[in-house]
Amino acid sequence: MENVVIYTDGACSGNPGPGGWGAILKYNDVEKEISGGSKETTNNIMELTAVIESLKMLKVECIVELYSDSAYVVNAFLQKWIYGWMKNGWKTANKEPVKNKELWQQLYSLTQKHEVHFHKVKGHSDNEYNNRCDDLARNAIHNLE
Repeated sequence: MENVVIYTDGACSGNPGPGGWGAILKYNDVEKEISGGSKETTNNIMELTAVIESLKMLKVECIVELYSDSAYVVNAFLQKWIYGWMKNGWKTANKEPVKNKELWQQLYSLTQKHEVHFHKVKGHSDNEYNNRCDDLARNAIHNLE
């Protein structure tokens, strides 16, 4: 299997409001930047979209080291929340419907095609790739205007 490193970030101007996402995929010595946005969205939707769109770029089965500053995304897998949601019919521990269910289902499906290892990074610190993803996400918001 191929080894890929992915950094992702999402941003929103207002929550909800215009939002953007950005990602960097690293394979061997090649880096690819991708980004996009939406006129009316939330920060969490943009964080999820960044991860989904990144994984959709992979053409073959990969071992993925995925770095995100979103505790929402990372903890859903590291703390196994997503498995509980699925077991409970996409309801939270409080019996509320899981927000962004369709995105979570899409992300889960993609994690079944690849071996994905989630890593939490500190946002807006000294990680050059996380900072670049933040720039990509913010630029995507500006490009909506």
